[in-house]
Amino acid sequence: MAKLNNREIETALCNLSGWSRCEKKNAIERSIKFTDFNEAFSFMAAVALKAEQLNHHPEWLNVYNRVDITLTTHSEGRVTAKDINLALFINKLVKNRYLS
Repeated sequence: MAKLNNREIETALCNLSGWSRCEKKNAIERSIKFTDFNEAFSFMAAVALKAEQLNHHPEWLNVYNRVDITLTTHSEGRVTAKDINLALFINKLVKNRYLS
């Protein structure tokens, strides 16, 4: 998987509402607030199924109704197309099924 350069990452972020750079991890990140724990956990389960399908797994933290997500391709040490594709899926899922 080819690493994305800084310009490619910034261009991708223009189309990824809610996502930003995480320079210290060479990653992109987003925090999403849901109505309650059940909604947050349901969201995480849906993302987990997609992540398994893609064989690309997020770093995340769940505290009650908030899910913090960090995406990077560890084998490359940087953001790749895998991360952008998973972020696009996450945004579509949030837009279609959840509040953000």
